[in-house]
Amino acid sequence: MRHRLRIASLLAASALFAGCGGSGTAVPGFQGVPVTVAPGSLPRPDHVVILIFENKDYDQVIGSRRAPYINSLANGGMNFTDSHAETHPSQPNYIALLAGSMLGVNDNDCPHDLGDQPNLFRQLLDAGFTATGYSEGLPSAGYKGCESGDYARKHNPLPNFSNIPDSSNLPFSDFPSDYSKLPTVSLVIPDLCNDMHDCNVSVGDDWTQQNMSGYAEWAKTHNSLLIVTFDEDNGSDENLIPTVFYGQMAPAGEFNQRIDHYNVLRTIQEMYGLPSLGESTSSQTISGLIHS
Repeated sequence: MRHRLRIASLLAASALFAGCGGSGTAVPGFQGVPVTVAPGSLPRPDHVVILIFENKDYDQVIGSRRAPYINSLANGGMNFTDSHAETHPSQPNYIALLAGSMLGVNDNDCPHDLGDQPNLFRQLLDAGFTATGYSEGLPSAGYKGCESGDYARKHNPLPNFSNIPDSSNLPFSDFPSDYSKLPTVSLVIPDLCNDMHDCNVSVGDDWTQQNMSGYAEWAKTHNSLLIVTFDEDNGSDENLIPTVFYGQMAPAGEFNQRIDHYNVLRTIQEMYGLPSLGESTSSQTISGLIHS
């Protein structure tokens, strides 16, 4: 049975006090009280890989016989039972995860030119970290086109921002086999079939096992983290999606903190000492991650 309790973050008592975090970046129309987090209250992974799938409700994946590998990650890591996307359709959710705001995008149209709006990749690069997106089927580094085979720009937010260099927007074929050479934060986007958009859950599960299982097991012993999440569910108002954290700092269990893309963004920002952006400013970091 799904949990519906909204629990207070374990960080609330010890870490949410004034003067201990970065200031937020203003987004038009956004009003909120900045959330501050004590420096060092979250672990800092050497590498984070964020894997994003498409359009599936929580129950279509978690507990499904069609997704044995993703369920093995959920059983061995942090399975968030109350995780939500922001909206429908797909594209605004990708932008929200990266920028802390949908930046006025409410459709799957292409192209959208978001200019030099602040975003997680730009923050990481400016702070001396590295960040790269790996999109399956992307024809070339920095490709700005809307479609190519089973690649769709609507699922890749990086080319919408002029301040993200082409060198940070690569084909998935460039994903390193030596995981120590991964950037600080990676965004992995399978193609329209393997991300479960055009094909079923079992296809995406097989793809994950074939392409991410090596990193997942490596992450358990190399201070790294795999985040598996979805852009949105299959169209409901609840928009309940699977989200799993797996790695050395992710203890096994079910976690019923209500989270969304903005909580994920805020957590990554806090891990690397970055200021919040937009809606992440009023979002709690995700509870339960451990220092190891």
